[in-house]
Amino acid sequence: MKKIGLIPAAGTADRIAPLPCSKELYPIGFQSIGAKWGGRPKVVSQYLLEKMRIADTAEVYIVLRKGKWDIPEYFGDGKALSMHLAYLMMDLPFGVPYSIDQAYPFVKDSMVVFGFPDIIFQPDTAFTSLLARQADSSADLVLGLFPARQSQKADMVDLDVDGRIREIIIKPARTHLRYAWIIAVWSQVFTQFMHDYLIRRQDDSRWQNIDSNLPQFRELFFGEVIKAAVDNHLYVEGVPFRDGTFLDIGTPDSLLKTIRHIVLQERIVHE
Repeated sequence: MKKIGLIPAAGTADRIAPLPCSKELYPIGFQSIGAKWGGRPKVVSQYLLEKMRIADTAEVYIVLRKGKWDIPEYFGDGKALSMHLAYLMMDLPFGVPYSIDQAYPFVKDSMVVFGFPDIIFQPDTAFTSLLARQADSSADLVLGLFPARQSQKADMVDLDVDGRIREIIIKPARTHLRYAWIIAVWSQVFTQFMHDYLIRRQDDSRWQNIDSNLPQFRELFFGEVIKAAVDNHLYVEGVPFRDGTFLDIGTPDSLLKTIRHIVLQERIVHE
C-alpha cells in the first residue's frame, strides 16, 4: 500500500509569539552542507521529514493556514530532502483533525504516516517500527508511545499486554500511566472514520452559526478522535519506545530546552 506523510502546520504558535517565521521553520540545530558540518541552520520540521524519509515515506502533504507562505518557500517541492512535498490549505480552524482532514481526498486509499512538526523524537526509526507493527497486525491505527514526565501536557495511553490501546486520557492532571502518543500511522479505515466523525460533529445540534461567518465551536484535540475510534472498536495498537525521548518547542522554556539538547547532541556526534 502506498505511504503518504501528513503534517499539520496550521497553528498560530501563540505561546511562543512573536516569531520571525512560522514555528515550523524555527532553527534549532545545524546540518552539513557539503563536506563541512555545521554549515547551515536546521529547522525543527526538517527532523520530522527526515524520519519519514527513513521509513520510505517520500510523498508528504503539509497543511497550512493563510499567511504561512514561508514554509513552501523554504522547502519548495522537497527536492533538497529527496522527497516530494505538496501543500494544502486549512479550511475550518477547529484543531488538528480538521486541518489534516483537508488531505482526505488525497490519502483516503493510502497508509498515512503522521507527526507533529514542532516535536523532536528519538529513535530515528520510530516510523519504521510502527509500519512494521501495522503490517503484522493489520491494525487500523498504530500509535508511537513515548515516556512522558508531564502528563498534563500530553494524551496519555493505557494499553494491554498485547499492545492494544484500551483508553486515551487527554492531558490528565495526575495519572499512573507512563506513555503518551506522539506519532502515528494508520490505514484507510481510520482515515474514513475520522472523516465521518468530523462530518457528524459538524451536524451536531451544538454546531451553530451565531452572528459570525464561522460556527461557534471549541477546538477538537486529535486525541479525542483517537479515543472515539477506540470506543467504536477500531483496532488501535501502540508501540512503546521505552528508551525513546521527545521534546517540543511549544513554550519558551521547552524551546530553549530543545535547542540546547539538539545542539549538544549534534556537537557530540560530529566532534
